[in-house]
Formats: sequence, structure tokens, C-alpha cells
Amino acid sequence: MSQQSLVILGIESSCDDTSAAILKNDTILSNVTASQAIHEQYGGVVPELASRAHQQNIIPVVDAALKKASVTLKDIDLIAFTQGPGLMGSLVVGTAFAKSLSLALNKPMVAVHHMHAHILAHFINEGTPIPKFPFICLTVSGGHTQLVRVNSPVEMIVLGSTIDDAAGEAFDKTAKILGFPYPGGPFIDRFAKEGNPKAFTFSKPQVGGYNFSFSGLKTSVLYFIRKEIVKNPHFIEENKADLSASIQDTILEILFKQLRKVSKDTGITEIAIAGGVSANSGLRSKLQEEGEKLNWNVYIPKFEYCTDNAAMIAIAGKFLAENQQFADQNISANARLPFVKS
Repeated sequence: MSQQSLVILGIESSCDDTSAAILKNDTILSNVTASQAIHEQYGGVVPELASRAHQQNIIPVVDAALKKASVTLKDIDLIAFTQGPGLMGSLVVGTAFAKSLSLALNKPMVAVHHMHAHILAHFINEGTPIPKFPFICLTVSGGHTQLVRVNSPVEMIVLGSTIDDAAGEAFDKTAKILGFPYPGGPFIDRFAKEGNPKAFTFSKPQVGGYNFSFSGLKTSVLYFIRKEIVKNPHFIEENKADLSASIQDTILEILFKQLRKVSKDTGITEIAIAGGVSANSGLRSKLQEEGEKLNWNVYIPKFEYCTDNAAMIAIAGKFLAENQQFADQNISANARLPFVKS
């Protein structure tokens, strides 16, 4: 496998997005994603429906990625796929496809941790600055909220994580209370731009170490809304901008309290964000503001690399291959894949 011109096929299927990407060295040639709109009517991802849609989508998506990149299967040097964590049925589809393709093409493969890939998306060559090691990455998604010390592309240490809901869940669950469609996070982000973030006060947890908690916020919002609706049935509609801004401000303050703390304690001022919630405009703006105040060097991923995508799987695969961490045909999907291999 030539390191001079390494062509990687990345495959991502951890939840409800089927994605394939072609990476040449550290440059993305294509990044194609098929999303599943069917889950909107259920207010959340239905695992069985997701896995069936992956089976339908994976071949057309890989084919589209190859064509967009103007490469063929014969040009592929390495296959990188998401091993976990995620929905088991969804992961099995991507894993089985990658293993079959590896066998058919007689090409090596690497198994990628989904959250490692979110972090390593910062190293895709886009002509923008990349973080210097070590750096702190705040990973925020629908299923994860973590503070990670990144010492190298293959050495990452979780310093803190949520003890209950993830930040993405907090956005979606509070949005559901307000009656917004699923997924509700983007609606809160949109309405928050027009609202007063200090209009309403919601509970912020006291959690030890560098950990997070968001379940109390959901309960606080629920009880507050119930009380106000009794007095005014139109309360949500009349105050949706202020409610959204106040909820978003509370979530961001919970995140940044711990981020400021870990930066101060470690002395690390290279700060990045990653994961689906890093697409939130309030989070991106606040990171830049905090960076200016605290002299952080901040790194914000492009929008297309925030949500689940195969480009991040491909770049993570590149680092694993360089570290000789290849997978064999005995590899299997792991819905609860640990962040650090023991």
C-alpha cells in the first residue's frame, strides 16, 4: 500500500445516515450521504427502519462517491468503516459491506471509532489551520458529550463525559416539550437568534470533575412550561424565541463551564469542537468569543463534517493505517464500542 498516493474508501453507517467518501492522502475527493426522512414522523430514529434503509442505500451511495471522485474500486488502497458505537443493526450493514469488499478486492481495512472520527475530521485538508497536539476537544452530539485530551491521532483520553443525557438529547428533548418537529435542535438554534438568552432561567447542575449533566434541564423546562401554559395557553408560541434562546444559553453555559475549567487545569489552550451539535451557530459563536477572551486557539469544523459523514471515517482510517492498526475478517460491529481500547 503506497503511502505516496493513498486512496481510502470511508463508510459510515452508525445511525440513520448512510455515507461514503473517497480520501486521497488527506484531501477529500467526494463525500456522499443519504439521509433517512422516514424517522421524522416517529419523533426519533427507529433502529429497524434505519438498518433496512442502510441496506437499500449503501451500494448506490458508495457508487456515487466513486463516480464523484472519478475513481474505481481498483483504485482503492484501503477501506475504513465505522465499527461503533451506534445502532447495532445500522453498524452491521456497514461492517458487513466493508468486510465483503475487503475480501473481494483483497484490500486491507481499518475499523474506526465513530467519536474518534468526529475529532479527527479537523485534519481533513481544507487549507485551514489544524489543531496542534495536545488539544482539548469538546465532542457534542445526540449520543455523546465528552471532553477529550487528544495527544495524537491514536491517543485520546476522555477527561469528562455526561452522566445522563447528551447535549444533543437536551436540545431535542426540550424542543419536543416546546412542540418543535424532530430533530428539534436546529429549530431551537434558529429561533434562539431572535430571542433574549436571559429571558428565562433554567437549572444548571453541579457535577464533579469535568463531567456534564443535562437531564435536570429537561425537567426544569418541562415543569416551567406546564406552569406557564396553565396561566396562558399561548405561552410557547408567544415566547418561542426567548424560550429557545434561554434553553440554548443554559446548555452552552453548562458546556463552557467545564471547558474553561479543563483548559485552566491542564494549561492547554488549543481548543476544538466536534460532533453533530458543533453545527449549532450559538456554540460556534460562543467558542470564538471565549477563545478571544481566554487566548485560546479555537478550531471549528466545516458544517459538512459536523454531522455523521464518511469523510471523517476516511481520515481516521488514514491515521490507523499509518499506525498499522488494521482489522481482519473476525472484526464485528460493536454498538457500545469503548472510547479507548483496553
